[in-house]
Amino acid sequence: MKLTFLGATGTVTGSKYLLEDDNKKILIDCGLFQGVKELRQRNWENLPVNPASIKAVVLTHAHIDHSGFLPLLVKNGFDGPVYCSSATADLCDILLPDSAHLHEEDAERANRYGYTRHKPALPLYTQEDSYNALEKIKPVSFGDEHALSDLLSFRLTHAGHILGASCVHISDGQTNIVFSGDLGRPRDPVMKAPAQIQEADYLILESTYGDRLHETIDPLDQLEDIIIRTSGRGGTVVIPAFAVGRAQSLMYYIYKLKEMKRIPGIPVYLDSPMAISATKLLQQHHAEHRLSKEECAKVCNSVIYTQTVEQSKAIYSKNNGMPTVIISASGMATGGRVLHHLKHYISDPRNTVLLAGFQAEGTRGARLAHGEAEIKIHGELLKVRAEVDMLDNISAHADYQEILDWLGHFRGPPRRTFLTHGEPKAATSFKFKIEEHLGWNVEIPEYEQVVEL
Repeated sequence: MKLTFLGATGTVTGSKYLLEDDNKKILIDCGLFQGVKELRQRNWENLPVNPASIKAVVLTHAHIDHSGFLPLLVKNGFDGPVYCSSATADLCDILLPDSAHLHEEDAERANRYGYTRHKPALPLYTQEDSYNALEKIKPVSFGDEHALSDLLSFRLTHAGHILGASCVHISDGQTNIVFSGDLGRPRDPVMKAPAQIQEADYLILESTYGDRLHETIDPLDQLEDIIIRTSGRGGTVVIPAFAVGRAQSLMYYIYKLKEMKRIPGIPVYLDSPMAISATKLLQQHHAEHRLSKEECAKVCNSVIYTQTVEQSKAIYSKNNGMPTVIISASGMATGGRVLHHLKHYISDPRNTVLLAGFQAEGTRGARLAHGEAEIKIHGELLKVRAEVDMLDNISAHADYQEILDWLGHFRGPPRRTFLTHGEPKAATSFKFKIEEHLGWNVEIPEYEQVVEL
């Protein structure tokens, strides 16, 4: 077998792995590159493999950096099945059209206001492209073996992280390859812990937090402090949040704080149609999270949903001068409705921008995290006068110690372990830790590197 790394090398986005066996080509994950322009430009480049030659795609989960290239793959000739868990299929129904809408919206805005060198600016793909891709998705069950070819089969095990997230196990009957996808945290209050894995000949392992441990502070305490401090100034807390996973975790924590009467009963808005749809899926996939049906319903009903643009704009007039919490996508402030809220609130020192997770280099969220005094949104340069805080301890990614503990369940070391989905510093640090603690053979592949298995 031969494995080519087509993404998630030296970065946390663009996950794509091409596995070739007996002239059969299988793609594991099909994600978009995000962040700095150099990475985003790769989305426009042709893959080094003809999409029509790929027999099947297997997704670890639905986040756009793992699924968002599917519409282009199909548009460019891929005509096979896309296998994933049932919850991942449901989330892709939400995320892919929304991703296409954002691309169309960005192109339209760039053309309208003229902040583009392209005449005209075109979307990376359209909503029609996304619907064509969705027709290829075939949900499969966890734990069972599913055929990919006469020789290859795969099965999914739970990875935690978000609804439907999976580790993908591929075998030809002799060699087992495991793709971790994004691993969740063992003690997350909403999502269940990743399933333990005991063996793999080859392991492709994420390293997002390979150089960091999550904060030990209780997120309830940190959120309580931020909300009380901001509301005491009469300000609004704007939280850029990933629509799938992070938004629901924030809802849970804020619900618990209100239930314990630790924060005032200020309005909390979930201003993201995609996050609203993802939240409703919590109630359809109870087997994948820890909440009881009763508590899940209470969490889902604890916020004000704003579906339409008019409802979103009305937040300003309804709560003018009144403390408010707004949870809105996208999580790294790269697009979506949160940009309009940032434009409205970021220059007022009464307000707080709360970054609720990892911010990839080159994103607007990363620039805010680094303390930049000005930020550009829709071509307009804005002064950052609002307080900017980081909420690091509700990440949906396991940190390096949590992954080391997960690796500790393996009966023996894989022949080779490849670290992907991490910035260079994180991957290098994690490589050393695995070698030092476990004595495994660990490699950090480069973009488009080919390895023989």
